[in-house]
Amino acid sequence: MNGQNRVDISPGLKVRIVLKQDQKTGKLTAGIVKDILTKSSFHPHGIKVRLQDGQVGRVQEIIQNQ
Repeated sequence: MNGQNRVDISPGLKVRIVLKQDQKTGKLTAGIVKDILTKSSFHPHGIKVRLQDGQVGRVQEIIQNQ
């Protein structure tokens, strides 16, 4: 599942995000969602989230639903 719809993402969800500095390479970083930063219900490049370790990026893939 992709991370373009805000309704699919919630705190505690395990996801893969692309960090700002990795957007050119497409390198993904896995982590658990702490906060959802995007206010709109949809974003074509992925919903922006903060992971529990503090990293911020756009969700590219949802690993598991809680």
